[in-house]
Order: sequence, then structure tokens, then C-alpha cells
Amino acid sequence: MRKLYHRIRQIQGNVITVEADGIAYGELAEVHGTRGASLAQVIRLSGSRVSLQVFAGSRGISTRSEVRFLGHAMRVAATDQLRGRVFTGNGTPRDRGPVLKDNLIAIGGPSVNPANRIIPRNMIRTGIPMIDVFNSLVESQKLPIFSVAGEPYNELLARIAMQAEVDLIVLGGMGLKYDDYLFFRNTLEEHGALSRSILFIHTASDPIVECLLVPDMSLAVAEHFAVAGERVLVLLSDMTNFCDALKEIAITMEQIPSNRGYPGDLYSQLAARYEKAVDFETAGSITILAATTMPGDDVTHPVPDNTGYITEGQFYLVGGRIEPFGSLSRLKQQVNSDTRADHRAVMDTMIRLYAEYRESIEKQSMGFRMSAWDEKLLGYGGLFEERMMDLGVNIPLEEALDLGWRTLAECFEPGEVGMKSNLVAQFWPKKAS
Repeated sequence: MRKLYHRIRQIQGNVITVEADGIAYGELAEVHGTRGASLAQVIRLSGSRVSLQVFAGSRGISTRSEVRFLGHAMRVAATDQLRGRVFTGNGTPRDRGPVLKDNLIAIGGPSVNPANRIIPRNMIRTGIPMIDVFNSLVESQKLPIFSVAGEPYNELLARIAMQAEVDLIVLGGMGLKYDDYLFFRNTLEEHGALSRSILFIHTASDPIVECLLVPDMSLAVAEHFAVAGERVLVLLSDMTNFCDALKEIAITMEQIPSNRGYPGDLYSQLAARYEKAVDFETAGSITILAATTMPGDDVTHPVPDNTGYITEGQFYLVGGRIEPFGSLSRLKQQVNSDTRADHRAVMDTMIRLYAEYRESIEKQSMGFRMSAWDEKLLGYGGLFEERMMDLGVNIPLEEALDLGWRTLAECFEPGEVGMKSNLVAQFWPKKAS
């Protein structure tokens, strides 16, 4: 039987407090005010005092309003009818489609038992050379996209959603501007990717507590399909907004703040979501890419700082490009030796020469005399940025590797690049040599 309470002890912003027994953390309740029933979630337990965050706000709620606990936490339908649909942060249809009530599963469960995991070994191709060639994305990997506000991280996520070789895309938007939400939806629809996507979108005007639900909604659905054998890619944007929502709730609950006002369990909150990435031994996989904006481009900010301890590298967006020296995929060695014999050699050589190009740029800017080698590097660096770093480039891995060889051949002699002679003999463009 649902527990019913007729008196609210305290109303503080959108948080209400009642005296109740036998209530679980995260449990849902209906609050009946003058504007009808509103959904609320338990966010704090202190003895018999239960604090609930009201999704739609506390307007119309008085101390005489009725609170009915539902006896369960937030749930989401796990069904194929989710494909191609768009939902709010609490699972309500945003696309005016039917409400789904079949096969409801709880969100926010524990991560997968390590005994059921396997070592990551499969590459996810994206068609983006700076990822496929230089920082390969691996199934079950968890990677943030570090960026400052204004960089095209949402555009990058949309491109990956359209081009990634996976079975299902689950997109979780947190604190998105409405224009960003429309961009994601329209882009996926125009390129035929919406049919294999599921969107959970929280906009900046939606209740703050729904922002906290988006990652758990997305990952619960992803785990359902991964267990069924599908390769699922979860795209989250923006995890800094998620952490700011945690901070806002913590301040409302008068918790003792930690670094820069964030709650002391920020690391655990992030790890609980990122650790859902998994490659099942006898089923599918969950891979997580999460945009994380850095206020003031400060990588020591608590959100990116804690994220770096959990994830397996990062993509670093600078000037509209994936920066090769700030980006890292710690699992790329698991897959790039199985793609093509020259993959690692091309990756290492092109990055090494690009680093030398950056040194030549510094010499030039300081007025030093440029050698013939410096001139070659300057020509190479421009081609590398145009052909490899530009996010508009969209080519398969093999074409990107061939383009890398062609770029090297246009700028250098075979003996100048420092690659093994057998690879040069096999892959160096014949006409260019």
C-alpha cells in the first residue's frame, strides 16, 4: 500500500520536508497541490525527516498538501519502442509520442561485476582521423571530451553519433540550450541516425533534479540493450552541468561544501556513472563519451580533475580541433596493432613530426633563422592540420592512413621520416618517391 502523508513540515525552494518512516533514498512521491499532482524524489534522509525535490517546483504546494510515496525509485521502460524516441530527464516523452510503461527497470543500479567483463579489444570507427588514427576509440572505453564553452563539442558528439559503427546511440543531454537540443534531434533525423538513437534531454529551463537523472536513465537503457548483445555508445553532454546540479542540490540541503562548493562525494558520483562502461564476455558493450566543459579552461577545476582519475584518457578540443598533445586514448594500443600493419608507425611518425613543426613555429615567431628542414616542417604542419585535424574531414581509417603517407611523401624524402624500411617499401606512394 502506498504511504500517504497530509502535512509538510518545511518548504525550502523546491525542496519539501515531511516526517515519514520506512522511506528509501531516491524513492518517488506524488505531491498534490493546488496545481495538481507533481512528481518528487527523495534526496535526503535524516532520521524520520524526509526531504524531497519537487520536479516541477513547489509553486502551488502548501504545508497542507498531500504527499503519497510510490514505493519505488525512478524507473524507465526497457523496450525496443525506445528507439527513435526523445524523452525528458524523468522519462516523459518530449516528442509527443506515447508513454511507455512496459518492462520498467530501475535506474542508478550498481556497475557490472568485474567477473563478467572482458579486456577491451574492439575498435569503434568514427570516420574522424584524429580519433581513428591517433586516439582510437575502443569498445567499453570511458572518455571525456575536455573543452571550454564555445568549442564545437556538441557538433563533435553529433558527428560521432551519425558515423560511429555501433548498434545503438543513447544521447543524454544535461542543461542544454533549446537550440542545442534541436540541433541534436534535427541532425540525427536528417542523416538517418535517429532511428538507432534514444535521446534523454534535460534543457536549462527544466527542473534541476531531472538533470541528475539523465545519466542514470541513459546508462540503465544502455545496459539493457548491451546485455541483449548490442554495441551501445552513450554520449553525454555536459557533465559539468550535471556536477553543477549536484552542487545546487547539496547547497539547498546545507551540506558542507568541498572544493569550490562541490559536494564531497563528487568523485564517487562521477565514478558511479563512468564505471558503467563495460564489454560483456557473452553479450554487447557500453562505451561512454562525455563532454566536460572546463570553466576558464582550467583542467584543475574539480570536475575535469576528478574525471581524469576515473576515465581512460580524454579528447581535448582547442580551436575547433582535437588537440593531438592534450588528447589521449589509453586503450588505443589494444586495437591499433590489429587494424593495418602501418597504423602505429603512421600515428607515431606524424605526431612526432607535428611536434617538430610546432617547435619550428616557435623559432619562426622568435626571429631565428629557418633551415631547410624547418621549411619542410612548416609545409607539413599546414597539411597535417588541414587533412587530419580539421573536424570536417570524414574518411575511413584506411583512407586516412593512405592520406597520411601521401602527406609525408609530399613534404619529405623516405629516409627523412625515420620509419622502418619494409613499411616504406610497402606503403610509400610510388609516384611521389
